[in-house]
Amino acid sequence: MTDSPALTTQQKVAGIRFTKIGKLYHFDFSEHPSLQGGDYVIVQTLRGRQMGQVIGFTAPDSERDYRSIMRPATARDLALLQEWQTKEPEALVICREKAKQIGGYEGIKFHAAQYNYDGSFLLFLLSADDKIDTTRLKTALQREFTAQVDFRQIGPRDVAKLLGGYGACGVERCCSTFLTDFSPISIKMAKAQGISLNPAEITGMCGRLRCCLVYEYEQYVAARRELPRRNKRVGTPFGEGKVIDIHPLRDAVTVFIEEVGRKMVQREELIPLEELKALAKAAKEPCSKHGDEPCDCGKPKGERRADQAASDELDEQD
Repeated sequence: MTDSPALTTQQKVAGIRFTKIGKLYHFDFSEHPSLQGGDYVIVQTLRGRQMGQVIGFTAPDSERDYRSIMRPATARDLALLQEWQTKEPEALVICREKAKQIGGYEGIKFHAAQYNYDGSFLLFLLSADDKIDTTRLKTALQREFTAQVDFRQIGPRDVAKLLGGYGACGVERCCSTFLTDFSPISIKMAKAQGISLNPAEITGMCGRLRCCLVYEYEQYVAARRELPRRNKRVGTPFGEGKVIDIHPLRDAVTVFIEEVGRKMVQREELIPLEELKALAKAAKEPCSKHGDEPCDCGKPKGERRADQAASDELDEQD
């Protein structure tokens, strides 16, 4: 039995991850069709040869060109990777000492050193408030290591992701457990969800707005579209009132009614003010004509219509 063309196309591109919690990069694996999810492979990147893990397969984008996977990783490659990883703390210490000797790098924090699997490339991760020139330090370190040396400046969120730890909620940080990319986050998201704008409550350990603010934002926006805004006057089963609070996930609002006080009202129980006023006006108007003859019964129109409907039904039965 052969694979269908659609299935073959869908499995042409492999998603590869180079760090435990990192972005996916896509490579053509048509030369190695036996690859499976979880396998380790060697690929050529802008930073030289790298070892990555196959996470999954997807359909290719016809407008993109994909690099090919060089080969599956061997047991020797995996052993080499472990050996070079044990040398990373020492390389980081050397980098910090060399930066101190050269001077001019006082405002920089060096967070990690990362070798590729065969030790031919060494990357230092650093953070700083401003963009920095690492030329002098790179030249000095190149004399210390046989590997090609390079630097990458990372932001506060990436630093938190690298360091790990626990968030304010008491569980491991999202960035260190499952977030592979950072979405744009604004203060508007906190406002839409009714969250206090106290910096201590909306700021993460990285000093930036918490990533979790984006998780339910779209649901809150969709729910708010169906509810009246604050200070709008609405009709309720308890009378006319003003909306003083909104509860999007409950699909309800809190309404202040002068005669009653605060009441939480579900969306389906809300009555547009124009419709409420029209019903109230109709209820106050007396019946000026009952049947074919004038009368002074004073019945509201609603009762008159009900009586008329009942009378019509009896006529049909006769």
